[in-house]
Amino acid sequence: MKTMVGAFNRSRIITLLAATGIATLLLFVFRPVAAEAAGVEEEAVFIFNTFAFLVWGALVMWMAAGFTMLEAGSVRTKNASMICLKNIGIYSIAGLAYFILGYNLMYVGVGRELSLFGVDFGGLIGSFRLFYESSAAEAALLAGNGSAADVLAEGVGYASMSDWFFQMVFVATAASIVSGALAERVKMWSFFLFVLILTAIIYPVVGAWYWGGGWLDDLGFVDFAGSTIVHSTGGWAALAGVLIVGPRLGKFRKDGTARATPPSNILVVTLGVFILWLGWFGFNGGSQLALGSAADAVAMSVVIVNTNLAAAAGVIAAILVSRPIMGRIDLFAGLNGAIAGLVSVTAAPNFVDHPWALLVGAVGGVLVVMGLKLLETLKLDDVVGAIPAHLIAGVWGTIAACITVGATFHVQLIGIVCVGAFAFCASWLVWKGLEKTISARVPYSVERLGQDAGELGMESYPEFVLMPEDFDED
Repeated sequence: MKTMVGAFNRSRIITLLAATGIATLLLFVFRPVAAEAAGVEEEAVFIFNTFAFLVWGALVMWMAAGFTMLEAGSVRTKNASMICLKNIGIYSIAGLAYFILGYNLMYVGVGRELSLFGVDFGGLIGSFRLFYESSAAEAALLAGNGSAADVLAEGVGYASMSDWFFQMVFVATAASIVSGALAERVKMWSFFLFVLILTAIIYPVVGAWYWGGGWLDDLGFVDFAGSTIVHSTGGWAALAGVLIVGPRLGKFRKDGTARATPPSNILVVTLGVFILWLGWFGFNGGSQLALGSAADAVAMSVVIVNTNLAAAAGVIAAILVSRPIMGRIDLFAGLNGAIAGLVSVTAAPNFVDHPWALLVGAVGGVLVVMGLKLLETLKLDDVVGAIPAHLIAGVWGTIAACITVGATFHVQLIGIVCVGAFAFCASWLVWKGLEKTISARVPYSVERLGQDAGELGMESYPEFVLMPEDFDED
């Protein structure tokens, strides 16, 4: 019996050793294959993330065309060419300013020790470095001196310049908000100088506080795609400009009542709103900032659906309240309702209880109509309704994040107040400086003639005969 047991134990030991050896051999053989598969998966995530940044960024860039159409159709025909020039100038200046200084000021160095002349700016701004470029590993890969593994080892998850491009189109959007509010009376070069400062300094500083990992982010502030960071910032800048530059000639009668200035081409205005609506899918959907997993794809789908629902609710709500507030069913109010709904949901479109999107968008639609009426009462001339649509709706959307995603109310309020105070005060100082030096407003003679002929020496619709307008100042 002992002999049989001993033989049995030896057999088990031999079998165990053999199995262990085979397992070790298999592990040695297939370990490179498994590592290679992991590398392929990581590279695929990198590609999808980069692709998402570029495609969504291109869609957001298309919003520049939407702003151009919205503004060109809202002004009188004698100013349409100037609107076109300003908007292509906005996009170009924003791209250059954000490349030269803005991006680094917004991102690079935030959260690290950063001081200038002995003052600590850590958590407030990024760095004062000029220009932005691909990483060393990416440059080596393109030059044939590196590998994809080196790029992936950096752990960023996307190509450096794809992120720059996506962030740049956002700053161009903020600047476009100012253009519409001040249309028909602000000087071209004064406006371009303001856009340069806004896109190179003011907006990047605000962005650094939250998206750059600064002090607002540390507090737990929530602004998914920029109801406050982008839209309220642009709205505050527009409000400061409206206060400094003043209303258009003849907009308000001597008795204080507002004179109607209907859009010159409501078809173009409507087209512009639809383009903006389309571009907003990239604005909010792309702000997921990743497309490398099933969770990212689902989240992006949720964001886009909520964005669409809020815009639709904003339109219907604005139309419903336009008669009791404005005294008529107002198409222009309905179009602004779409934008207000989009702005409102932008702070937090990433919730799965979709009916909340209807409430957020509808309230935004009501607020924009009330805002349009309020501006007339205060004798503030905003040609396209940019201040109600972007500033007021942006504030509401930031607060609404407390309802939809559980943001902390007092933190949201701190963000709204601090961003508003900085953006408005900085913009007011810039506008005031421009007014005192080179003048922010065109001469009255140019305003009467129109900026197309007065500043550009051309007409948008040369086959039309411009009729003289009556002004109380005459």
